[in-house]
Amino acid sequence: MPIPEDVTGDEIDKDVRQELQSLPKTLAEDVAKNLVMVARLIDEEPERAYAYSRIALRLASRVAAVREAAGFAAYATQKYSEALAEFRAARRMTGTVELWPLMADCERGLGRPEKALDMAGAPEVQKLDKAGQVEMRLVTAGARRDMGQLDAAIVTLQSNELASNSVQPWTARLRYAYADALLAAGREGEAREWFAKAVEADRDGSTDASDRLAELDGVEFMDALGEDEDQDDADSADRDDQGAQDDGDHKD
Repeated sequence: MPIPEDVTGDEIDKDVRQELQSLPKTLAEDVAKNLVMVARLIDEEPERAYAYSRIALRLASRVAAVREAAGFAAYATQKYSEALAEFRAARRMTGTVELWPLMADCERGLGRPEKALDMAGAPEVQKLDKAGQVEMRLVTAGARRDMGQLDAAIVTLQSNELASNSVQPWTARLRYAYADALLAAGREGEAREWFAKAVEADRDGSTDASDRLAELDGVEFMDALGEDEDQDDADSADRDDQGAQDDGDHKD
């Protein structure tokens, strides 16, 4: 696949660049460029990101960063079995546990929420940093919802992190998940309160909390373009009617 001229490969993280030093220089550069493309496209064009990740994987499957990137790209395209295999491979290579929540969420994606819950109780969870533990809590609550255990999902999300007034990278998603679980349980008033709190914390628009809040408040967003088109149609119809009337006047 083509690599844009502005991509040099130097854009990658220094730790990844260090991993690639085990490869011949030209090969390392090619792998780096493909990894840059994965990172650049994964949010907006995940299928293309996945294609670039497969190229990097073909070139350097023994590099942990490549296996991890391939896992993220597969995860973004909902290829959960493939993502799980790549995350497991990366974990074997590095010995770290940071991918544990993603691996558990892959189990959910594969229709195995019970397995995700087993992973939530594993010793690896205690080794996660705060962000990882919050992510694991979100996955656990999702697994509970998969199993129809709404009350358990709500309780799972109730935590010091949820109650805290400080805004952390995970705050908006945690509040959003809690609001969504409350709404699913029919607790609309509480859900509205927590969607509002999610909006306050969502500084980069990572959730659609504002839309959900507006929906609960009964606010309808009109399509401005659609309104213009409707007005144009109405104006055109008026002109046609006036033209027909003028023709009738001339005939008389």
